Amino acid sequence: MRDTIRHFTAEFMGTFALVFVGGATIISAEMRQSPTALLEAAFAHGLILFALVTATMRVSGHFNPAVTLGFLAARRIEPMMGALYLVAQLLGSTLAAYSLKGLFPAAAAAATRLGGQALGAGISAEQGIAIEAIATFFLVITVFGSAVDPRAPRLGGLAIGLVVTADILAFGPFTGASMNPARSFGPALASGSLDGQIVYWTGPLIGGIAAAVLYELLFLRRGPDAALHGAVQPSRDPIVQDS
Repeated sequence: MRDTIRHFTAEFMGTFALVFVGGATIISAEMRQSPTALLEAAFAHGLILFALVTATMRVSGHFNPAVTLGFLAARRIEPMMGALYLVAQLLGSTLAAYSLKGLFPAAAAAATRLGGQALGAGISAEQGIAIEAIATFFLVITVFGSAVDPRAPRLGGLAIGLVVTADILAFGPFTGASMNPARSFGPALASGSLDGQIVYWTGPLIGGIAAAVLYELLFLRRGPDAALHGAVQPSRDPIVQDS
């Protein structure tokens, strides 16, 4: 029971922080009409993930249904615990969004959909799904390569925060670079703008599951590498041998 409470609290807290800090940054940039709004949003999301993943990774550190479902697909989490994570993530996101709605000026909050995501001009739903799938693939590959693989360098949440920052800088103008169904769901629910949710669920789940299964099968389930990736054979080139 104690483990259940710990996991739920960590996932709730981390997802709340991601949505609240990210949303507050976007609302603030809108109020100031900041010319660097994209840069501010990218670094805010990346930094808060860096901090909270590092703080909670001993317990959980997903904060994202796409990550959790990737873990389920790779059989690295029990289904009941996965369901607990999903509930905590959606509740954390929803409470964060309603907190933003209650605490910040209504006009700026409405203009930004409480920090929620929307498709850019000229981007179709199919394009949005593909972009979100690719962005989330990068994220989940980084999660497995920096936090799951026992042979990986222990970087805390640094690599995860950096890939989120990069994804938002690259894809933010096109889809908002959600990479996270919970991050999109809470603000959409609180703002009453649920259109486009199919993009922010389908794309990240496809990308997250694909990345998790690929890393699990290709990089984790294998025999040990040969020393230096195989012995170096002497060259048969007489010019090289004589030099």
